[in-house]
Amino acid sequence: MRTSLPAGATTALDPVRARLLRDARADAEAVLAAAAEDAAAQLRDAEAQAEAILAEARRQGAADAEAFRAAGRARTRGDARTRELAARRECWEELRRQVVHGVEELRGAPAYPALRARLAAHVRRLLGPECRITEAPGGGVVGAAPGRRIDCGLDAFALRALDRTGTEVEELWAP
Repeated sequence: MRTSLPAGATTALDPVRARLLRDARADAEAVLAAAAEDAAAQLRDAEAQAEAILAEARRQGAADAEAFRAAGRARTRGDARTRELAARRECWEELRRQVVHGVEELRGAPAYPALRARLAAHVRRLLGPECRITEAPGGGVVGAAPGRRIDCGLDAFALRALDRTGTEVEELWAP
């Protein structure tokens, strides 16, 4: 059961009620202000973190782009080197072909029979008089004895001489 307040008590409590209401409003405003400050601080932290993430992503993107460019340059240099080596190899093969062709033409020269005789005599000196001497396919001779063989073919001489030039011959086509 509820009892009523005595007369005039309601009026007497008005200042207390007003004070409680003011204090509640002040507390609510303080809580709202603190919440707003906390939200603003969290927003600033989130923006700073987003800026840091964005800066790191830009840095990483730049590093990735540079690595990609460097790999592309390396590939390009490798491709250029491969083409250069292929061109040098073609030059070398063409030079070998021309040298072999040139010495093989000696077979038609008037001095070839004497040259062939000298080559055969050289092979006999090295392998002995019982060695077997045959005509080399491109001119010159090949000598064979048990366990030994000597190639005095014109193309073999030419190619050995060319091989002995080493890298000096590359000066013919070097830039």
